[in-house]
Amino acid sequence: MFTGIVETTGKVVKIEKDRGNIHYYIQTNIADELKVDQSIAHDGVCLTTVDVDKDKKIYKMTAIQETLDKTNMRTWEEGYEVNLERCTPLNGRLDGHIVQGHIDQTAVCSKVEEFDGSWKFYFDYDPGKNNITVEKGSISVNGVSFTVVDSEKGMFSVAVIPYTYEVTNFRNFKVGTVVNLEFDVIGKYVAKLLEEHFEAKKK
Repeated sequence: MFTGIVETTGKVVKIEKDRGNIHYYIQTNIADELKVDQSIAHDGVCLTTVDVDKDKKIYKMTAIQETLDKTNMRTWEEGYEVNLERCTPLNGRLDGHIVQGHIDQTAVCSKVEEFDGSWKFYFDYDPGKNNITVEKGSISVNGVSFTVVDSEKGMFSVAVIPYTYEVTNFRNFKVGTVVNLEFDVIGKYVAKLLEEHFEAKKK
């Protein structure tokens, strides 16, 4: 489990295709603290560390085709900056919200507004997948926990403070940037239960 509080970022330094899979080599300042089999969220995608070079501060992880199809990882290139979060320890604080590291779908940045010391980012997503947001609800964007500001069908916005802007890859976003979304897990269960309830009433 994760909290949506990004620890640091890493840089994709090598991409290696292996049949239907892709190996990504990530350089980061926390690489020497990692071990093989450790789970890390990459832009919100939970993946397993499969190799670590502590001297070069580089680790390797692998994405299968399903992951590539459902996330923004298919757009990554060498030099891409990725948000990183290690899993939450049992005695840790839940500073963000419950994040599973399972991406529901991607979205596209549709607008960026800059205010006096903060930013507002708007995202469009396919509403046909039955995922929803609510104002003041939780959403994970590229692994970052946010409170939803505006909420409409297929669109939402989030407000970004300077600290978040500086320590995550949000500073690289522009109109057209593809991002990963994980919707609030409690909301997803409620929506599923209501769907089943109304389907049963129709029978």
